[in-house]
Amino acid sequence: MNLPKKHLHYLGWIATFTAFLMYVSYIPQIIDNIHGIKTSPIQPIAAAINCFLWVCYGIFREQRDWPIAIANTPGVIFGLIAFFTAL
Repeated sequence: MNLPKKHLHYLGWIATFTAFLMYVSYIPQIIDNIHGIKTSPIQPIAAAINCFLWVCYGIFREQRDWPIAIANTPGVIFGLIAFFTAL
């Protein structure tokens, strides 16, 4: 089943918004880490690497895919912060 281009465009931006929310959810983990309640650094660094690769993919495609790049940028930032504060 193929979605009309208009619907696919909206789906991409809705997915961008929900991905942004998912990565912002690292904030409580970062706060816990800063307050001495350390969490595992493995998941955040894996997420940061994954998101970095998706950002590169979105930017360096022949036809840039901004929803993918934008959606994953917070994952790089918050994943790295969560990683380093968990150490």
